[in-house]
Amino acid sequence: MKLIMLARFTRVRPTLPEITGPLQFRCFQPDFVPRDPNAKPKRYKYPSFYDPYGPRPPPSDKIINLAERIAALPTEERRQIGPTLADRLRHPKLQPISLEGIDLGPQGGAAGSTKAEEKKAEKTAFDVKLEKFDTAAKIKVIKEVRAFTSLGLKEAKELVEKVPVLVKQGVTKEEANEIIEKIKAAGGVAIME
Repeated sequence: MKLIMLARFTRVRPTLPEITGPLQFRCFQPDFVPRDPNAKPKRYKYPSFYDPYGPRPPPSDKIINLAERIAALPTEERRQIGPTLADRLRHPKLQPISLEGIDLGPQGGAAGSTKAEEKKAEKTAFDVKLEKFDTAAKIKVIKEVRAFTSLGLKEAKELVEKVPVLVKQGVTKEEANEIIEKIKAAGGVAIME
């Protein structure tokens, strides 16, 4: 009975190759050569810039002569090379891209500047800028600024003390004129931008 109990609790474990299968550890593979511990790390030469197409052959003499002749041309004739080559090689003409609805910001380029000029001509939103105020009328100016900006007393005071500063942005011309008149009556000087 004891022998049967002992046999139940004792399991025969399989040998090592049956557990692990082929050994994956690098040291056990037949072609493994250990690294020399005194060896210095390899230094690779990296190219100064990445070229996915690899090294290119140098241009032929014909191309070099053509480049020299183009460089020797006057500026007016050099400007004609691009369009002439495009016609000769039958490249499709580039279509202008519509910029409607795209905000190009202040650095928008030539197309953006023409849009900006049109907007300046039809300007509907104005900004009111507080230029200066009398120190005796500072409290009155702060009260007026609070009236049309919905700022708290502390924020309005800090805003007024940062003169010159924009106090209201994106208002109509009539609203801007009203604000300027109120600030003028309180003892400050404001302008419309």
